[in-house]
Amino acid sequence: MDTFDAIYQRRAIKSFEPGHRLTKEEETKLLNAAIQAPTSFNIQHWRFVIVRDPDLRRKIRTEYGNDQTQMTDASLLIIMTADTKAWAKEPQNYWQNAPKEVADLLVNWMGPFHEGREWLQRDEAQRSIGLAMQTIMLAAKAMGYDSCPMIGFDIEKVAELINLPDDYVMGPMIAVGKKTKDSWPKPGQLSLSEVVIENSF
Repeated sequence: MDTFDAIYQRRAIKSFEPGHRLTKEEETKLLNAAIQAPTSFNIQHWRFVIVRDPDLRRKIRTEYGNDQTQMTDASLLIIMTADTKAWAKEPQNYWQNAPKEVADLLVNWMGPFHEGREWLQRDEAQRSIGLAMQTIMLAAKAMGYDSCPMIGFDIEKVAELINLPDDYVMGPMIAVGKKTKDSWPKPGQLSLSEVVIENSF
């Protein structure tokens, strides 16, 4: 599918075929696309928690997810999380294929840039989640599947269920699968004149 077609056709789908599953090859293709998303300093903060256990998916849906059917019915349920301290964990790994002078420069910048700036560490982790999410949703659409990003769940309770480490942040979930019902028409986009600012406000 053309990139622009995927962008314009991607919608948040609520109804999925419950028995459908992506093949292992399709899932790998989708996740390999996800890790092409950009991250600051190439840190790759994201960690994708794929919820396969049907009982766990049902518990998330019924107890902490406002009974959103896509949590159990979609082929894949991905909880987007990110490691806020990834910048401090063997940072040379993020630049192992770069020229040595480039790798040394960026690895040595990473610590001073992040150290003591917890707000920045969290912001960068969430930004990375957002970039990976959009990549997943567009890749899914290009593969003939649909998706739904979700924030309507109890973050703290779901974090407990998946044993989220203390230095990680929780992002939205994404349901991916085969839709059974179209979404309603787009509710309306703001015009470019309302969202584009030249030089300054």
